[in-house]
This record gives sequence, structure tokens and C-alpha cells, in this order.
Amino acid sequence: MATHTKPFQVSPTNPAVAEIQTEPERHVDMPYAPAIRVQAPTDLLFVSGATPSPLYHKHPHLLVEHDHPNAIKDQVRRAMDNVQGILEHEGLRWTDVVKMTKYLTDMRDMDGMNEVLAEYLGNWRPASTTICVNQLSTPGARVEIDVIAAFPKR
Repeated sequence: MATHTKPFQVSPTNPAVAEIQTEPERHVDMPYAPAIRVQAPTDLLFVSGATPSPLYHKHPHLLVEHDHPNAIKDQVRRAMDNVQGILEHEGLRWTDVVKMTKYLTDMRDMDGMNEVLAEYLGNWRPASTTICVNQLSTPGARVEIDVIAAFPKR
């Protein structure tokens, strides 16, 4: 049976979620955790990708519903607000997020995106992946974010 190392930090809202840093002294160099450990049993919430578009919109898309700001920071805030609304609906916080996947249409937007992520995540760093894609679901969308969150043990 595998042994667990002492985590770098444990989520202040969810003791079942722990940040793993194999080189703790270097954590300031990273905007994400190399790994997150979730101790079972716990329920997981899988949040679909959120863009700067309103969470609820018509399908097929009506472009009038998808008027995105051009600035990446504004787009990231809109996407994060969409995710935050779902987390809050389920009684969760950003410190319950264990995995985040970010899709950008231009990797040069990564620094601006990470600045905004820090506004929401503070010093919490979920495991993370960033992927560059050709385009997203609506014209002008430059970012999409999906997350997996763990419910605290009851």
C-alpha cells in the first residue's frame, strides 16, 4: 500500500483535498499545483467548460448573446464568474477545486489569464493544464475553463 507524504497545504474549506508540491521551496514559481490528492470517500463535481458567454444561452447559438469583451482579463473574469456561480450553487469554494483545464486561443494570453485566476484562487493552486486551441464555441471567445471540485466529507 502506498504511503502519503505530508501535503504542502490542505484546503481550508475541505480537509479531504491536499496540494502536493514535490519541491515546496519552488511553489512560488508555479501558478498551479503539480498534483492534488483527494482522500475518498468524497463526491466530485465536474463543471463543464465556461467561456465569456452567459452560462445559459440558446442553441443553436444566437451571436447577439455572445458579445465578448476583447481583453483577455475581462474574458477570464466572465468565465470564472460562470464557474463560481456553479460552485456557489453547490456550496463549494475555489479551495474545493482539485483540477482546472484552461483552453486559450493564443498562448500569449497565459500571463493575463494567470493574473485573473489569482484574483479568484488566491494562494490555492489546483492541478492544472493549459491547452492552446484553434477556436472556441463562439466567435471572439479566447478562453474556456473547466474544473473538477471535491465536496468536503460530511
